[in-house]
Amino acid sequence: MQLRDIEELTGLAVYESAVVESGALTYFMGRRGVEKFVGMLGGGGVTGQKVGEVHGRPVVLGPTNHENAEAVRAALPWTAPRLTGLAESIGLGDRLGLATPGHIRAARGSGLACVLAQQSIREMTRTHRTPQQVMDCATWGVLQEGFREGFGSDADHLQRPEDIDLTVAAGFTMFTIDPRAHVEEEADALGRAALAEKYALLEFGALETSPGELRRSYVGKSFPLNPAGRIEFDEETFLRAAVKYGRAVAHVARMFRHLADAAPAEFELEVSVDETETPTSPAEHYFFAAELKRLRVRWISLAPRFVGRFEKGVDYIGDLEQFRRSFAEHVAVMRTVGPYKISVHSGSDKFSIYPIVAELAEGLVHVKTAGTSYLAALDAIARIDPPLFREVLDFARGRYETDRATYHVSADMAKVPTAATVEDGALPALLKEFDARQALHVTFGSVLIADGGERFGARIVKALRENEEAHYASLEEHLGRHVALLKRT
Repeated sequence: MQLRDIEELTGLAVYESAVVESGALTYFMGRRGVEKFVGMLGGGGVTGQKVGEVHGRPVVLGPTNHENAEAVRAALPWTAPRLTGLAESIGLGDRLGLATPGHIRAARGSGLACVLAQQSIREMTRTHRTPQQVMDCATWGVLQEGFREGFGSDADHLQRPEDIDLTVAAGFTMFTIDPRAHVEEEADALGRAALAEKYALLEFGALETSPGELRRSYVGKSFPLNPAGRIEFDEETFLRAAVKYGRAVAHVARMFRHLADAAPAEFELEVSVDETETPTSPAEHYFFAAELKRLRVRWISLAPRFVGRFEKGVDYIGDLEQFRRSFAEHVAVMRTVGPYKISVHSGSDKFSIYPIVAELAEGLVHVKTAGTSYLAALDAIARIDPPLFREVLDFARGRYETDRATYHVSADMAKVPTAATVEDGALPALLKEFDARQALHVTFGSVLIADGGERFGARIVKALRENEEAHYASLEEHLGRHVALLKRT
């Protein structure tokens, strides 16, 4: 009865799952057209206007803005992010700020901890979003769905101390440090003499050791792994690991200490070296993790660069048996030096490896997705607004060669049809094709900000808001497939 009364008074379509009792107050959330509002029955707590009374209790209605998001997080702690610890988890990035309800529907009750506020500084720059907007959109999605299982937040791929400061201020709880600029990728191709020369140039002060002391810690030693196997370091193996990752270790340690000083509360750290050309060997993983531990860095998850190709938006490319053997070794290193979670980045759509990851990691795993949710949004657009999708497709074809520069992709534009050659009913099927999928994936930033966001971005958002159930259904189906394969039976 109360819900119907609120709807009649406010003219909102109230989300039933977002009606929440908190002491003497009742919070609610609803929509009118494409706009969403947050309301309060019973008094203050939301900044807005009193619009009337229901059964003698005042009703205040306000915008879903930052001020009200802060108020909701303070009053309803489950709408604020929390630490995920070593729980098996999945990151669900949202580049449009609209996907959280669909993400929740895909993962609710799965047992996986959900990281719902997740975006990299690179993605925020490309979409003209701020860390605070990312956080607030997650809060509103959580309230809309009444999701009380708890969620995490990931300030992804941070490379500078300033990035840490921005995301700390926005209330993020997990921080992914990306030291790729400090990884010496050519180490894999260097001979012993060249490695020795580069080794002598490492930042041993930042590493809090000396060249001789660090060498003695590894060379000629054999480290048993849990539950089986060993890591052995001869001179060349050690030099290659130290040269390749020594500067990265020093950078992570500096970033960790900056974060420890900047963060007002508990936080979690992830370390990522996945966006490099050469794989991380088990010995290099051991060196990297052992050195972080020696430098008193505390982290919750680590993303090596695995064997094979983890291209954006498509399944794993490589030998699955080789991946299984290599992944088992990385898990053994993680269990020996940690435990911490193995993090699988560019995890979107890597369906063929999920069963291997779930089996071998036994819950100590974090899988990160982002771009695949944008593709799910385009899937919805292809169904509800084919003309808009056609424009986006042709624009993406023209932008691909430029936008691919910072991604691992191999799409061939000659295999992506022009929009005019595809019938409306066949447009969604393009999102299942390798080349078209990658072209649409990596051009998201250019699409969303073209002509100040008016050319496509605002139209995409409007169409998805007007047809939000179609959008959520696309997300639930596609991300639900990820969740189902990652769950351990």
